[in-house]
Amino acid sequence: MASSDLTVLVVDDDFRVANLHAGIVDSIAGFAVAGTANTLAAARDILAAGPVDLALVDVYLPDGSGVDFVRELRCDAMVLTASTDSGTVRAALAAGALAFLVKPFPHTELAARLAAYARYRRILSAPQVDNARVDAAIQALRPATHTSTAPTVASPTKDLVLHSILEAGTPLSAAEVATAIGISRATAQRYLATLVATGTLRMSLRYGSTGRPEQEYSATSRPAKSER
Repeated sequence: MASSDLTVLVVDDDFRVANLHAGIVDSIAGFAVAGTANTLAAARDILAAGPVDLALVDVYLPDGSGVDFVRELRCDAMVLTASTDSGTVRAALAAGALAFLVKPFPHTELAARLAAYARYRRILSAPQVDNARVDAAIQALRPATHTSTAPTVASPTKDLVLHSILEAGTPLSAAEVATAIGISRATAQRYLATLVATGTLRMSLRYGSTGRPEQEYSATSRPAKSER
């Protein structure tokens, strides 16, 4: 983890969902997972161990309300929940949540929200702000929904990464992609994260007998053509 990375706490009562969201966080440059928790007690222990920039919080937790937890936080927060109750949305926003995502949502949606949060933090990194900067920061939290028509730069390495996934027929980890095409794991991870963010690939978790699950990548059901 780089010292400049934004640290994220993931709180969800389902450990598989928590790990999945943590995997998305880990796949985005500039972010690092501070920890995952399945209860409020565990989340508070992680917060006590060191500072956190952003918390991704479920509403329904075994030992209390995620909305109440957001209210007590000293860091930024987003609420990720299956609740569709409008009162819960209002309560979460009143508690200080910067965003509210209803599960299930595509990986690209969370990735877009995290990218938006990074822009928000960059805009508000200045010691002093004016109205224009405040408005820009608030607007940055709303990821664009339109498709950019700007030309893209050809990337042979990205094409190789995508091709390795398509040819494999089974999900591959970043290390396996790196070995297959002869690049570093970090480089493979960077291109894989880009392909996940654009919806070309999907990221899932590979569970072993011990240790943290490994991220693996596969093509979406209708993979997009690589950009040129």
